[in-house]
Amino acid sequence: NKDIATKQTTIMEINGLIYKLSKELKWLVVAFVIVLSIGFYSGLLFVGETSSANPNGIEEHYLGNESDEEAVIMKFKKSEQEMLTLVHNHILSMSIIFFLVGILLSITKLNKKLKLFIMIEPFISVILTFGGLYLLWKELLWMKYIVICSGILMTLTFTISVAVILTQLVQSHPKN
Repeated sequence: NKDIATKQTTIMEINGLIYKLSKELKWLVVAFVIVLSIGFYSGLLFVGETSSANPNGIEEHYLGNESDEEAVIMKFKKSEQEMLTLVHNHILSMSIIFFLVGILLSITKLNKKLKLFIMIEPFISVILTFGGLYLLWKELLWMKYIVICSGILMTLTFTISVAVILTQLVQSHPKN
């Protein structure tokens, strides 16, 4: 019974497993993480281009600016169909992204509590960011600040996760 318990503990211990991946699998993960990062960060460029990178820009982007006679570019309030599509698509796609990144992060060698936080936090931020955009659209105006904070936190956790994964993939052995 003690041998079985030891084997089960060994099987369940995945902290640092990234170092034992084959060279081919490491290259696959590196390629995936780099391409995924290009997609993630290009999405942030789009946010910047639509003036949504600040609280008033976010509000204007989703609620429109028809009442502002000084507006250089006229923007109209998004329809409910547009908002539901945006929320639906982002929550589904980002949950898959963060699930895959979380799986990869789970096999890195990192403090388990820190790792757990970095793995779970993005899911909270996804709900707060995109649920917050919907609530902002429903004219709960203070949600624009929640959207910005959760978006920043989501980006930070993604960046940290990618940095840890890529760093440990290129290291030949764990550093103590």
